Amino acid sequence: MKIRYAAKTDPGMKRQQNEDYYDTVEEEKLFIVADGMGGHAKGEVASKLATETVKEFFKRTRDEEATWPYKMDRQLSYVENRLVCSIKLANWKVHESATKDPMCKGMGTTMVTCMISGDKSYFSHVGDSRGYRIRDGVIKQMTRDHSLLEDYKEAKPDMTEEEQKNFPHKNVITRALGMRESVQVDIRHDTLLPGDTIFLCCDGLTGMIDDQTIMKICLAAGEDLEKAVTDLVDQANKNGGVDNITVIVLKAYKDDEDVVTKK
Repeated sequence: MKIRYAAKTDPGMKRQQNEDYYDTVEEEKLFIVADGMGGHAKGEVASKLATETVKEFFKRTRDEEATWPYKMDRQLSYVENRLVCSIKLANWKVHESATKDPMCKGMGTTMVTCMISGDKSYFSHVGDSRGYRIRDGVIKQMTRDHSLLEDYKEAKPDMTEEEQKNFPHKNVITRALGMRESVQVDIRHDTLLPGDTIFLCCDGLTGMIDDQTIMKICLAAGEDLEKAVTDLVDQANKNGGVDNITVIVLKAYKDDEDVVTKK
């Protein structure tokens, strides 16, 4: 499977500082978005540290003899274990830094990743940064927000869209990297088909644009992925841009050469 991608981050219209961070490990077809929290408590430090820890873990574990800091879960595949372990290690690194450095006390970050392996996409996440898949004109959220709103929706499945919109604690998340010594990482996999579009983003995007509009913008951009990410960020800012905005869009193609290209 050939993968093309584009990415963009922006501070938004209301924030002076960008606490988001994104990166890729092209050799592993791994894509990462992190949304730092804490403001003066170094949210930007948390998101960068977590992302770089995941990257470093993946580079180090290309050597099959490398030692892992956590035991493998026998119920998960090797790819899934690698993703979960990397994020658990990132959590520990952020928590350790927040504990040792008074300037970083209280910092944390959400994270969502996607790894392409063979004909499958693997999504892992902590917090409310999201992963989506667009296929045949249908958009599907591949992650579940770790938030009070989602918990409330599970307890009250008949909750209306208006009630969800007016929920007073909808921005409160229940899970993030750095808050505790250990963290539970959610992971799921999906069959990847040629033509699928996948994107990762922070809540600075989804808080400003609904899912159907996100899909329309992506589809309207066609093969121009740079236009897709630019148009998504521009629309989020046009709608208020109250938070930092970060998005990675990737598209799968059937190809004899198994490569990742930025375009």
